Amino acid sequence: MAPLRNSEGGSAPLPMPPPRVARAKPALETLIFRPDIRNVAIIAHVDHGKTTLVDAMLWQSGIFRENESVPERILDSIDLEREKGITIMAKNTAVTYRGIKINIVDTPGHADFGGEVERTLTLVDGVLLLVDAAEGPLPQTRFVLKKALEAGLPPVVVINKIDRQDARPAEVLDEIYDLFIDLDAREDQLDFPVLYTDAKRGIAKLDPTDDSRTLAPLFETLVAAIPPPRFDPAVGLQLRVASLDWDDYVGRLLIGRIVNGTIHHADRVAIVRRDGTVEYAKVTVLYGYEGLKRVDIPEAGPGEIVAVAGIETMEIGETVADADNPVALPLIRVDEPTVAMRFSANVSPFAGREGKFVTSRHLRERLFKEARINVGIRVEETDSPDTFTVSGRGELQLAILIEMMRREGYEMEVGKPRIITREENGTVLEPMELLVVDCPEEFIGAVTQKVGTRKGHMLKMVNHGTGRVRLEYRIPARGLIGYRSEFLTDTKGTGLLNHLFDGWEPWQGEIPHRATGALVSDRGGRATAYAIDHLQPRGELFVRPGDQVYEGMIVGEHARDNDLDVNITKEKKLTNMRSSTADEGIRLTPPRLMSLEQALEWIKEDELAEVTPQALRLRKQGLGGRRRF
Repeated sequence: MAPLRNSEGGSAPLPMPPPRVARAKPALETLIFRPDIRNVAIIAHVDHGKTTLVDAMLWQSGIFRENESVPERILDSIDLEREKGITIMAKNTAVTYRGIKINIVDTPGHADFGGEVERTLTLVDGVLLLVDAAEGPLPQTRFVLKKALEAGLPPVVVINKIDRQDARPAEVLDEIYDLFIDLDAREDQLDFPVLYTDAKRGIAKLDPTDDSRTLAPLFETLVAAIPPPRFDPAVGLQLRVASLDWDDYVGRLLIGRIVNGTIHHADRVAIVRRDGTVEYAKVTVLYGYEGLKRVDIPEAGPGEIVAVAGIETMEIGETVADADNPVALPLIRVDEPTVAMRFSANVSPFAGREGKFVTSRHLRERLFKEARINVGIRVEETDSPDTFTVSGRGELQLAILIEMMRREGYEMEVGKPRIITREENGTVLEPMELLVVDCPEEFIGAVTQKVGTRKGHMLKMVNHGTGRVRLEYRIPARGLIGYRSEFLTDTKGTGLLNHLFDGWEPWQGEIPHRATGALVSDRGGRATAYAIDHLQPRGELFVRPGDQVYEGMIVGEHARDNDLDVNITKEKKLTNMRSSTADEGIRLTPPRLMSLEQALEWIKEDELAEVTPQALRLRKQGLGGRRRF
C-alpha cells in the first residue's frame, strides 16, 4: 500500500460509537487523504460516448499490447449491451497515470437503470460529466448530474464528439451552465474545469483550438480536480458493498470501496445487516483492479475499490466492518419504482418445450436473486404461488431483465406494464415524465397530436436552425407506454425520444391505449398459407406459414376495435374440380415480428406475452373462447 499523508491541522480522534450504529461524519480536520488514488465515475446521457472514452483511456494508459486484439466498447461485456449499444450494468476499471491510480467507473446513461448510478456514486470522489457537442444536455444528463450534485461530488465537464459537423461546443457549454444552475449546484460545483474531446480518436483539449493529439490533458485534469479519497484513522474497517459478482473458482464476490480501515487476506470481519444485526465471516480471497483484470492482493487500504470473496449471504448496501467494533455505513438510498409487471410460470399448451427452467420455483429463485443484486428491482409474492409482481424504474429495465432470463433458459408469462400510483390526503397521484423529442420540423404536428391525446403538455420548443426541433413535454408515465413504436413510425425513424421521471401529480384521467383488437386462434395446429391469405384483409398477421399455434394464441392485430376468433390452420380442400382461378399463386404480406419491448407495449390488460428461449408469443389470459367472452 502507498504511504499515507496527514492533512494539516489534525486533531484528536473522535470517540467510537456503539456497535451497529452509523457513525456521524467526522470533521474534515481529522481526516487523512491518499494522494496516490483518484476515484471517478463517468456519467452521461445514452450514446454520448462514455464507453468509447473509457476505451481510449485504457489504450493510452498502456494496459494493452500494440498488437493485442481488443473489441470496441470493451466494458460493454454483456451480449445485450453490445446488441443494444447501451450500458446496462455499471463496471469499474483502473489505469495508472504518473504513479497515481485512477479508478474509473462506467455507468449506464438510461434513467431506467438509475439504481446502478445511485450505488456507483458511493464508490467515487468525483464525476466526469460527458455531453455531446451537438445534442447538448438531455434528460438522462439531468438525471445523472442531479444525483452527483446531491452526493456533493465535484464535476469535470467533457464536451465530446467535437469532430461532428453540427458540433456547437460554445452553445452546449452555456446549456450545461444553465443545467447546473437549474439543479441548484453549489458555487464550488459551478467552478468546474471543461475539456473538449474526440473519444474515437483519443484526443482531449483544454480549448477547441488546441493541437493536442492525446488524452494527457484529461488525465492531468482528473488528477488535479478530483479530490483524493479521505478517511478517518480513528475508525476501523468499513466497506460498503456496491455490487455483486460471481467467480467460478472462488464463488460470490462483493465489490465495494473501503471507506475506512484496512482489509487483509484471511481477515475475520463483521457483516452489519440492514436490520442492524451482526454476523461474522472470513475473507478467503481479496482482489484489486488493474486495467480490466482482477488481481490477487494481500491487503487494501482506504479509498481502494476491491472485490472480496468468502462472504456468501451479503446484500448490496450492507457493510463489511471491523470484527471487534462493527460500525455500519449509511444504506444506499434509491428512487422508488414507477412501473410494475406480473411474472408467472408458463402454463400455455407449449409450456416446457423450449426452456430449461420452467417451474414457478425456478422463477421465484431467479427473481429474488435479481432483487438482491439489483437495487432498482423489487419482487413481491402474490396470492398465487405461481405469480410474482416485479417493480422497476421503467419498461426498458424490466424488458432487459426478461431478455436476460430467457437467454439463461427460463420460460415465463408476463403481463402488461402498469404504473405504480400512490395516495396522499385522499388524492391518487401518478408518476409524471419529462419527455424530450428531437425530430425534423415537418413532424411537429404528428408528434404534438399524439402526445396531446396521451395527456402531454408542451413546456418548451427550441429550433436550432438545423431543420430539427427539440420539444419538451410533461406527460403521465402511463401515457408513454406503447408510444415509442408509434413515434418512430410517425417520424419515419428520424426522431429521437427520451424521458425522465419528473415527480408526482394527481391522476390525469383516462388515456386511450391500443384502438384495435386482436386476431385470436380458435384452435391448435399449424398455420397455413391458405388461411393467412384469406385473413390478410382482416388485419396484420404475426405468424408465418408453418408456425405452431394453440387456442387462445394471438396471431394478429384486428383492423377493428374488437377481438376476432379466426381459424388460421384452415387448409385448401383437395378436389378433382378445376377452375380458371384454382391454382393462382398466393401472395402473402410479410408478418409483423415484434421485439420484446414492442410486445410489452402492444398487449392489453387481458393479454400476456409468453417468453421462452426460442420464441415470443402473445396470448389471451383465458385460452378458451367461452372464458374470454
